[in-house]
Amino acid sequence: MEASPRMLADRYEVGDLLGRGGMAEVHRGRDTRLGRQVAVKLLRPDLARDPSFQARFRREAQSAAALNHPAIVAVYDTGEDIVPEAGGEARLPFIVMEYVEGMTLRELLRGERSETPAHGLGVARAVTMTAGVLEALEYSHRSGIVHRDIKPANVMLTPSGDVKVMDFGIARAMAGGSATMTQTQAVIGTAQYLSPEQARGETVDARSDLYSAGCLLYELLTGRPPFIGDSPVSVAYQHVREIPQPPSTHAPDVSEALDRVVLKALAKDREDRYPDAGAFRDDLRAAVEGRRVGAPAVGALGAAAGAGAAAAATEAMAATGDPDATRAFSARTADPAQTVTIGRVEDDDEPKRSRAAGYALLVLAVIAVLALIGFLASQLLDNPGGPETAEIRAPDLIGMTQEEAKAATDELGLEYAEGEPQNNEAPVDQVIDQSPVAQTVLAEGDTVTVVLSLGVAEVEVPDVRGQSESQARQTLEAAGLVGGDVTEADDPQVDQGDVISTDPAAGSAVPDGTTVTLVISSGEVELPDFTGQSYQEAREELLRLGLTPDIDFEPNPAPENTVIRQDPGPGPVPGGSTVTI
Repeated sequence: MEASPRMLADRYEVGDLLGRGGMAEVHRGRDTRLGRQVAVKLLRPDLARDPSFQARFRREAQSAAALNHPAIVAVYDTGEDIVPEAGGEARLPFIVMEYVEGMTLRELLRGERSETPAHGLGVARAVTMTAGVLEALEYSHRSGIVHRDIKPANVMLTPSGDVKVMDFGIARAMAGGSATMTQTQAVIGTAQYLSPEQARGETVDARSDLYSAGCLLYELLTGRPPFIGDSPVSVAYQHVREIPQPPSTHAPDVSEALDRVVLKALAKDREDRYPDAGAFRDDLRAAVEGRRVGAPAVGALGAAAGAGAAAAATEAMAATGDPDATRAFSARTADPAQTVTIGRVEDDDEPKRSRAAGYALLVLAVIAVLALIGFLASQLLDNPGGPETAEIRAPDLIGMTQEEAKAATDELGLEYAEGEPQNNEAPVDQVIDQSPVAQTVLAEGDTVTVVLSLGVAEVEVPDVRGQSESQARQTLEAAGLVGGDVTEADDPQVDQGDVISTDPAAGSAVPDGTTVTLVISSGEVELPDFTGQSYQEAREELLRLGLTPDIDFEPNPAPENTVIRQDPGPGPVPGGSTVTI
């Protein structure tokens, strides 16, 4: 579809339609003053008369224009275009943005899915793309802006592989760590990437974006979002109530550490998620690099999420009893991937729709409570002794010493065992892992196996004397060390630019990853003052310094064979120089 060229604010030509979103159309454009290609976003004409849509559109411009980061689509200009309509003219808000070549992650996923339906993009690509999104979020959150609609369709991938986050259409500035829609407390987002607090109509903050980024990472890894349902309502309900399966359930190449990172990002309680995008990104990279991650074990995450979800379901059911302010799931479309409005409805003009939504949530909440009752009943059947029978749960041994861990298991009547110890940053003989994980229900006499730290692995500093700086760095890296700063020193036996020595010295045992300082030959020699010395002494010293002696004799009152002058004089000279005495 094409739009006939026209002028916006006497500066921009608008051409082909590139795409249509919920409330806007995006066209290819050209900045006639700067001669560059741009993207022009126009509020849909059928929505231009609605003040609420105009306000949202202007807020998008204000939010996005305040952000200047390589991973965020830049906003160049905003304004209003005057277009003719029946009976007069209408003002159509527009935003002029950076034109980005490439495709959205939604398009990329669809293309990959057509070739390999059961898989995502692979761990390396998924992590790299998500890290780019988190860099953008880290910057926007630091600027006080919560995106609130992170999803594959709002992330562009350029031909060079760079990530660009776009569409701050429902972004809102944070105030006191939270953000709400002040009129109705409605939360607008996309069902498959909606945080639990958004689904419940609560205030959102930066951690809501991290939940959505976790959903995005889940889909990039597995080829499917964490929750799938027949409608936006059922998907949103799962975000509040259900615990997602680990990504490795659908993608075997996902490691246990990466499972932990994803599920921490998808924690129901935002307090259990990462505190900020930087922490999420750092743990994500640690997982793929084989380093220790801060996210807890998968079992511990599931237990905490289950308790929080049950409480949320109870709260939602209770809220439906309030006739003045019904908390409801209100679907805008039957497509689970599309936008839904979920929140507190206070529209007296549409009581039937509000009641219907309230009844729908009531039914879902009742189902949740019945499921909880069934679970409790099954526990009682498994435990005939009833509440009076003591329940043993695996203690949290991580961080304890070997002696403390053994004492803790003995006290509970459990068997203590040790697995293969591993090198780790933790002190020697400190517990760094355990199986089963903490809070697992056990019977008396069951075994808890711990993994103890061997401390940081030590390596021997290799001898790199005589190697060039680049060769020495490669040798150190191969040994698990890091080539650090360079200092210069004089050494007649070592060519200029080659290594004289290292600090720590060659042969030293140091922790894996230690930074080693390189001492490089300056290529110069400190020439002493030979005046008054014998000819033989001066000659021997010159040869020892790698210099060439040139001896000249002349009459002088000084004793025979005594040096009376030299050229050059004392001081630094290039190695191998000729010195006349």
